[in-house]
Amino acid sequence: MIRFYFFFFWYFNIFPFSIADYVYFENSSSNPYLIRRIEELNKTANGNVEAKVVCFYRRRDISNSLIMLADKHAKEVEEESETTIEVDLTDKQKHQLKHRELFLSRQYESLPATHIRGKCSVALLNETESVLSYLEKEDTFFYSLVYDPSLKTLLADKGEIRVGPRYQADVPDMLAEGELDDREQAKLEVKVWDPDSPLTDRQIDQFLVVARAVGTFARALDCSSSVRQPSLHMSAAAASRDITLFHAMDTLHKHNYDLSSAISVLVPLGGPVLCRDEMEEWSASEASLFEEALEKYGKDFNDIRQDFLPWKSLTSIIEYYYMWKTTDRYVQQKRLKAAEAESKLKQVYIPTYNKPNPNQISSNNGKPAAVNGAMGASYQAQASLIGRACESCYSNLSSRVRLELVEDLRGFWGVFFW
Repeated sequence: MIRFYFFFFWYFNIFPFSIADYVYFENSSSNPYLIRRIEELNKTANGNVEAKVVCFYRRRDISNSLIMLADKHAKEVEEESETTIEVDLTDKQKHQLKHRELFLSRQYESLPATHIRGKCSVALLNETESVLSYLEKEDTFFYSLVYDPSLKTLLADKGEIRVGPRYQADVPDMLAEGELDDREQAKLEVKVWDPDSPLTDRQIDQFLVVARAVGTFARALDCSSSVRQPSLHMSAAAASRDITLFHAMDTLHKHNYDLSSAISVLVPLGGPVLCRDEMEEWSASEASLFEEALEKYGKDFNDIRQDFLPWKSLTSIIEYYYMWKTTDRYVQQKRLKAAEAESKLKQVYIPTYNKPNPNQISSNNGKPAAVNGAMGASYQAQASLIGRACESCYSNLSSRVRLELVEDLRGFWGVFFW
């Protein structure tokens, strides 16, 4: 049965497209294919399949000022890197390389799955890899910058893999046998706990129990905590979090593991010490905003702070995220998303698209060829387009030479659209 399905799809030129695939979409017969990454495949009410996709943009899609900015960024990266990016490249290869460059965006859109025209490959630019590798492979593209189509800005991708000599630690030479380390240890590290303290493990555990009890009592006296944790059980659970234990162990260490002195610090004259972490400091509305932002931006904490929680520090947001992942709410949301993912389409089969392109350049008995669709009754009106057929180089060559040029260019566009 499996062999039959393979034969069926092969014979009728039907190929599968899955979530996370990079694909070509056709939106116009006179433009290059769109390059997108499939995030979701959803079935509509009328039975059609729509793909929710992440948008990638070509250089032709952004303004000249941003193109200059992208070229400047590439030059700066090249100067910082020990290996030159465009080493021994011909002018033709440099030109082709520009058409392999894409710009990632945070923009999503939904497109009909029937407009998929094939697969491609998109990768984050690797500084340690030769750029010729992107030209040697068909349908292969790269990106290093993120484009915001609403703000018209370009930013470096925060997800870059930091590989290279400038990201490596400087490891000092190993000390010879008997050689003393003359470095000042106090400047290299700070001692926060002594495992060889005079206290036993049982005494330390008893002190931590006292610290949690003080934390529970402090929450009972605090009005805002009484609203957030109305029950004794909730107050005790909040007092048992790491922030309370860290404070207790830090207090014990600072007082040279003297139990009586450390306990007196836990309960000063003004009342018991109340230690709160980010989970307690955030309100319910702030937590709701965070979950909404996380759904939209993922773990892009800079964008979360900028658009949803500007009054919070970046450190506070990151700390809250990792604490939030330990809660029951996170587990419930993860299970809910897993159930939704199971009910969604994982793959869609699209037949090979063989419809002829009406804008393909062709020669007809020595008459001028079609140039971006300029033929027929409207030919005279669009005569100015003759000699400007090439989307890439705007060549004004003859039809025969343009056809040869097209054959050279179609490989790095990944699509024949003239």
